[in-house]
Amino acid sequence: MDKSIPIKAIPVACVRPDLVDDVTKNTSTIPTMVSPVLTNMPSATSPLLMVPPLRTIWPSNKEWYDGDAGPSSTGPIKREASDNTNDTAHNTFAPPPEMVIPLNTIRPSDDSSNNSCDAGAGPSTGPVKRGRGRPKGSKNSTSTEPKKPKVYDPNSLKVTSRGNFDSEITEAETETGNQEIVDSVMMRFDAVRRRLCQINHPEDILTTASGNCTKMGVKTNTRRRIGAVPGIHVGDIFYYWGEMCLVGLHKSNYGGIDFFTAAESAVEGHAAMCVVTAGQYDDETEGLDTLIYSGQGGTDVYGNARDQEMKGGNLALEASVSKGNDVRVVRGVIHPHENNQKIYIYDGMYLVSKFWTVTGKSGFKEFRFKLVRKPNQPPAYAIWKTVENLRNHDLIDSRQGFILEDLSFGAELLRVPLVNEVDEDDKTIPEDFDYIPSQCHSGMMTHEFHFDRQSLGCQNCRHQPCMHQNCTCVQRNGDLLPYHNNILVCRKPLIYECGGSCPCPDHCPTRLVQTGLKLHLEVFKTRNCGWGLRSWDPIRAGTFICEFAGLRKTKEEVEEDDDYLFDTSKIYQRFRWNYEPELLLEDSWEQVSEFINLPTQVLISAKEKGNVGRFMNHSCSPNVFWQPIEYENRGDVYLLIGLFAMKHIPPMTELTYDYGVSCVERSEEDEVLLYKGKKTCLCGSVKCRGSFT
Repeated sequence: MDKSIPIKAIPVACVRPDLVDDVTKNTSTIPTMVSPVLTNMPSATSPLLMVPPLRTIWPSNKEWYDGDAGPSSTGPIKREASDNTNDTAHNTFAPPPEMVIPLNTIRPSDDSSNNSCDAGAGPSTGPVKRGRGRPKGSKNSTSTEPKKPKVYDPNSLKVTSRGNFDSEITEAETETGNQEIVDSVMMRFDAVRRRLCQINHPEDILTTASGNCTKMGVKTNTRRRIGAVPGIHVGDIFYYWGEMCLVGLHKSNYGGIDFFTAAESAVEGHAAMCVVTAGQYDDETEGLDTLIYSGQGGTDVYGNARDQEMKGGNLALEASVSKGNDVRVVRGVIHPHENNQKIYIYDGMYLVSKFWTVTGKSGFKEFRFKLVRKPNQPPAYAIWKTVENLRNHDLIDSRQGFILEDLSFGAELLRVPLVNEVDEDDKTIPEDFDYIPSQCHSGMMTHEFHFDRQSLGCQNCRHQPCMHQNCTCVQRNGDLLPYHNNILVCRKPLIYECGGSCPCPDHCPTRLVQTGLKLHLEVFKTRNCGWGLRSWDPIRAGTFICEFAGLRKTKEEVEEDDDYLFDTSKIYQRFRWNYEPELLLEDSWEQVSEFINLPTQVLISAKEKGNVGRFMNHSCSPNVFWQPIEYENRGDVYLLIGLFAMKHIPPMTELTYDYGVSCVERSEEDEVLLYKGKKTCLCGSVKCRGSFT
């Protein structure tokens, strides 16, 4: 008999704040402290996993939590950065990255039978449970006339002074950063950018986000340098020019050549530090180890063509020929699926070997510089060209370790190849399991809840995408859409998606996790951790990667040797992902809660049935996080676990998330937190805690 049990949830109470800012309409829950209670798990014969209203917790522990895991269009004459985006933003230099700071932990509800340990995160009160479709403040009116959207003053969110804001980046870290600070700056910038997109900020989004982060001190590596930049690795990708500026990879906001003048550095003298190929000039970029870079200038103030001059960046590149100094190279490429989006790939160190002059297409003199890549560096642009070839020849895979064309056997819209490049002669496939693309495809019968049909779905959307604040589903998400252009804006205790009772179309912006894979993923053999998961495509922070699909289990049903178990009651390391209100001139109490507190432990096993999510390995420094999603279909309410990109992820990078640990203890001697898991961790991270689950 099939023991599979669908994950079902009683409508989760809408978390609507009692305090709303009249300008931004942003909201925040003000919790109080109560003891969490774990509801009894259903037995093996129970048909449903009932998830009562989600509660928001305001954690007290600052280290751990249990439960959750361009320059402008009028820019310089030469090397204008082209940062076209779908964010209603113009080509302005990119904003600063968002900061990675320890987050509070999700605290699992525990009872006498729960093995979870208290990690120090305080319990919470959930908001008062309200009827489905009746979030606090909603009226009984049947009027379907849309509310007028909030109109923002273009300058209302622009920071003019730092004030008392603490960026949590020291003076020394501002000058010279590290991996943690760089990741933090990137994440904080992108969080602000996403928020501005969500509220339809009328001014240039990238300029506002970048300018605010700069003025508030959210930046690093401000000391200009020849050679490697601390915290930035060969192969890292950037979606906006300004991101590179905020982390110190390329300090010129406009020019494609970043350089020292003799006056600026008596030690280095005139020398080039970094060049960026923007794809708008006569650069020759197809070589994997060489680059022919065209000089800057060549037009006057009126845009008329003229000879390039040996000065500025051109003079710096010419000086680097004789000096032989390292020059960082960033290659700008077009996004494989978004023609108006450019991605910048840091391709490592090059040497300027020679230069010459040519007559350009304009008929005037232009300079050419040949740069040669230094050996023994990790591949970066070469990986981009490899996956480009794989995407263009989707059904032909010439790699030696290729095993299987599609591990999903047609269950996914995009095929999932299987490859073993560690041992090319080993054609063994993963242990037998049934592939299901989603939790709701597990073949389990469901019992229908008898809700008032008027409270189900966004009946007032009239077959149009959910965009206005009168939409019930939008109201459940705090009167704002949770996604922008299929990118998650904020982590939340719970996100509501439109479901089967909603008359809105399939392309409604609230439907994302239910719609399946959108990335070219492949399962590959790792050197130390068995099978893993990676993507052929670049992944922007906030992108939905896949669902964790499997069978719902009770604690009694979980097998000791189940290596494919997802457990919401584990203790997860904190991290900050949402935007900081202070960076948009909002009050700190308006911070959107990232604290997930499911009052019922959710256990999903992908051992017998699952999807690509079962192959995503653990890491103590992950690049993916999980987010609970609720949606309704024909009266049944489902709880899904969506896996989202924590930060920008280059192609062919292993995708990992934090599995969590069973408990955290504080040693009596030195007050150090001890993380106790059953399995030895081999993630290799500098923050590796040694064990997991």
